[in-house]
Amino acid sequence: MRILFSLPCAVACLASLLVPVCSRAQAVQPREALEDTKLYFTAPLRWDGRDWLEFGGTLVALGVIHEFDDDVRDQFFDPASDTLDGEDPNNFEDALPAAVMLAGTWLLAGIVDEPGAWQEVGSMLQATAFTAVSTEILKFSFGRQRPNETEDPDQWFEGGDSFPSRHVGVAFAIGTVLAESGDDRYRLARRILGYGLAGTTAYLRLDHNQHWASDVAAGAALGLSTARFVMNRREASTDNKEDKMSFSVMPGERGGVMFAFAMPLH
Repeated sequence: MRILFSLPCAVACLASLLVPVCSRAQAVQPREALEDTKLYFTAPLRWDGRDWLEFGGTLVALGVIHEFDDDVRDQFFDPASDTLDGEDPNNFEDALPAAVMLAGTWLLAGIVDEPGAWQEVGSMLQATAFTAVSTEILKFSFGRQRPNETEDPDQWFEGGDSFPSRHVGVAFAIGTVLAESGDDRYRLARRILGYGLAGTTAYLRLDHNQHWASDVAAGAALGLSTARFVMNRREASTDNKEDKMSFSVMPGERGGVMFAFAMPLH
């Protein structure tokens, strides 16, 4: 039996329990998480023409890549060592790039303890969870066999779990948040690190004969789009908070209490 959730997913689950203890400034609160979950899984109901065009273009691209699944596999497949045993001995090794990005961002957030840093961690956790659940649903629905189970890339609905790649999806979800968050002064370095490690995960899954090229491409597309959704939600949430009146009570500098009232002026 295959392990359903890889290392980044386990880290995400653990982190989701511990992050609220570390700082009050993290982005994802329970109520927001529930609302985001509802909006994420019902998003197609609100898609406009541009969204459907992007979705259709992605399907076309996956169809083209699927035509080369055999050729790509032949570049990585070694008849002398690779067998059709369906085993995945590199499961945790291939999850390390995503785990490193998530753990590193979490550690940095704990050091600087700034709202933006915790918000980035929250976005990674949420993107990881959404991507992991989505890939499991798609795997079960399509039932495609892996290249280490069959030599035929068209073995769909056969009880397999090849399409899409969960490792790649999670890696691109985390990598996209890393690449597109934070200060623009470090944008190039962030993109090289985020997309580079995610791309490394894709290469490893192909090199270890665990996925077809179209599985990897679908996982990358899912991770990218999920990260974009989560980051847009966080940005909208921040804008809404800035547009609302707030009232707070805090200790005064010379004893007593101080009442503060803030109202945005446009």
